[in-house]
Amino acid sequence: MKKVLVKTMLSVTVGFGIVAGGAAPSLAAENQLSKSEGKSLYVIAFKNELPKGYEEAIKKAGGRVVKALPEVGGIEAQSDNPAFLSNLKKVPSIEVASKEIPLALNQPAMIQNTAQTTALNQQGSLWEEQWDTQRVTNNGKSYEIETGGYENEKGETVHKAVVGVIDTGIDPTHPDLQKNLIGGRNLVPAGMDETETGDPNDIVDRNGHGTHVSGIIAANGNVKGVGPDLGIRTYRVFFSDQALTLPSFIIDGIIEAANDKVDVINMSLRLYNTSKTIIEGETYKTTADTLLWKRAIQYALKNDVTVVAGSGNESLNLDDKNEVTNYLNSLYEPYGISLKGPTTVVPAQMPGVINVSASNKWSKAELAFYSNYGNSAIDVAAPGGDFGSKYAETFDPAAADFSNLILSTWPTYLGTPYNYNAGTSMATPQVAGIAGVIKAAHPELKPSQVSAVIKQTAIDYGKPGQDALYGSGEANAYRALMNIKK
Repeated sequence: MKKVLVKTMLSVTVGFGIVAGGAAPSLAAENQLSKSEGKSLYVIAFKNELPKGYEEAIKKAGGRVVKALPEVGGIEAQSDNPAFLSNLKKVPSIEVASKEIPLALNQPAMIQNTAQTTALNQQGSLWEEQWDTQRVTNNGKSYEIETGGYENEKGETVHKAVVGVIDTGIDPTHPDLQKNLIGGRNLVPAGMDETETGDPNDIVDRNGHGTHVSGIIAANGNVKGVGPDLGIRTYRVFFSDQALTLPSFIIDGIIEAANDKVDVINMSLRLYNTSKTIIEGETYKTTADTLLWKRAIQYALKNDVTVVAGSGNESLNLDDKNEVTNYLNSLYEPYGISLKGPTTVVPAQMPGVINVSASNKWSKAELAFYSNYGNSAIDVAAPGGDFGSKYAETFDPAAADFSNLILSTWPTYLGTPYNYNAGTSMATPQVAGIAGVIKAAHPELKPSQVSAVIKQTAIDYGKPGQDALYGSGEANAYRALMNIKK
């Protein structure tokens, strides 16, 4: 009964701001956006590598190549020809093609308490507010072993490992992040909204999410990240303050990060992949997206990049793929959208990815109420925050305890340099930060070995051994660096 109540509350707490359970309105709005642009975007996967003359083949089919992804044998194309997909079926080198559907970040809304925020901005160190970082680092003891870098004789920070953050961008002027930001790239093409010019150097965060995530990993100022000397490279794949994207942008981000030789990729995002999505009577197959996702993840792993992703914020049992489909349909059907077939979370449920659920401040037996779970799905948990035990029991906004949320950096130009948030989006960078300091201490480790260390040294919350809520347990930087096994 409680499970049903939680899912019901997820669809109405969006306005209050803990989980974006109302993804359907976003999808409906995005569908209108894509139609208004006139030309549809398509993702195309070839059978092997990109063949010679692929651009001409796409042109003959009635489209043009927008972006080539040679590392995974794929492209993004644009066309206003209604027969474009049919024409592509005549190209023997193409494995599969499908129309792209713009997607929203599905993030927790910003939680803002004016009195608290004002107080935070009037003091220096905010370590006492960072219950999550304290717990993950054993109250800073992990810093005595590895911070992710060191200061050289010139006073410059030398980064021993780098985390690539595929997200909404970053505030490049934030005083707690500047020292560790070593660059990045904008992967949003021109024209996606009025601010997008296609400038590859435009990594400025329009939303706040990416800045918050980056601070959890590697802030070094009034707030501290899990690895306060780790390098950060940001890959902006979301556009507008509503944080919209296309799957191919994220796939591109994975490839670019791997090519830039980052050590870890953090994806505080999740998409749901089904075999069919039907919008206003038109069927969209996601096979091409799925194939290129798999290729991109494998490309990163082969390049020794550890990949970490969030499980999602819908309180769903990811082991039951039909349950996930049915739940999403209950949200989407009023907007003319229906899903068919089993549903999985991408990229978190793909082979080789560390899938993270969200734990909370007040319990070692219950997850944050919004977190997805699943015995075969979740690898580890990490602090994602919530509104406290009373809220989890009653869902009464008056019972919300803001001290249970996650404090981190926020774009200074969006009104405050620090803010509170919650979600698997906040849990994921805790694990990415742990992976980063492990790589800094042991650069010889492969992604599978980094993952094994994180899981083997996690604190065994929940039922003994592997369980549906915490996976192997709550990840811990100090235990991982000390290699303290269960």
